[in-house]
Amino acid sequence: MDVVDGMDKTVNEVEVRGLTKVFGRRTVLDKVSFDIERGGFLTLLGPNGAGKTTLVRILATLIAPTSGEVRISGLPISDDSAAVRSKIGLISHSPLLYSDLTAEENLKFYGKLYSVEGLAGRIDELLDQVELDHRRFDLVRTFSKGMLQRLAIARALLHRPSILFLDEPHTGLDPHAVDILEGLLAYIRRDHTFVMITHNLEKALALSSSAMILVGGEIIFKKSREELDIEELKEIYRQNVKGEGA
Repeated sequence: MDVVDGMDKTVNEVEVRGLTKVFGRRTVLDKVSFDIERGGFLTLLGPNGAGKTTLVRILATLIAPTSGEVRISGLPISDDSAAVRSKIGLISHSPLLYSDLTAEENLKFYGKLYSVEGLAGRIDELLDQVELDHRRFDLVRTFSKGMLQRLAIARALLHRPSILFLDEPHTGLDPHAVDILEGLLAYIRRDHTFVMITHNLEKALALSSSAMILVGGEIIFKKSREELDIEELKEIYRQNVKGEGA
C-alpha cells in the first residue's frame, strides 16, 4: 500500500467506464474510460466542443450520462447522488451563488444543505482565506467578478470535499484573485483529488499528476506525470487545442 500524508494513493477516487453522453443526434462523449487515483490531479485539455465540461458536469452529478458507469469514492453516481455530492466540490464559470443574499447567508445556506459541523467557524475561516470577511454582510449582487469567484471557491470548499472539480477556474479572475486561488489549491493539495479543465498548458504541467486531452468526445492522450513526455504533450496540444480555445 502506497500511503502518503495518511492518504492511500493506490485507491481510485474516480473511476469512469464506457461513459457516453448523447444530446439529440450529437455524441458529446464516446465511451470514455479512465481512473484518477486518490490524491491525484488530472488536468483536462481539449478544443471547444471536445466534451470537457460535459464530462465534469456528469462527474459532479449535474447531468446524467446516456450510458456507462461512474464511481466517485467507490460510489456509483447513479445510485446515491446525494452521498456523492457530499464528497465533491465544483468551481465553474457560474459561481452558483444567490445574488440577493449576503456572502455569509450564501455560505450558511450551502452549509446547512451539507450539514456542516461547526458551520459558523468554518464560514469565518473561509471568508478570511478568500479575503472577503470585510464584505460578509454585503449582497452578492454588489460583488465584482473576481469577488464572486472567490466566494464561489469558499462555497466549493465549505463541506470539506475530498474531490474538487475545477472548470477553467482562472477565467475572469484578476491577478489578486488568481493568487488567492492558487494559494488555496497549494494549501489543500495533499488532502484532495482534483480534475481541472484549463487551456493554460503551463498551469496544467505545474499542477497535474496526469494530463488528458479530449477531442470530439474521445480521449486521444492520457499519461501520468512520470510517463509524460512534455514535448509530446506540447505537440499534441498544439495540433489539437492551441488556437481553438478550451
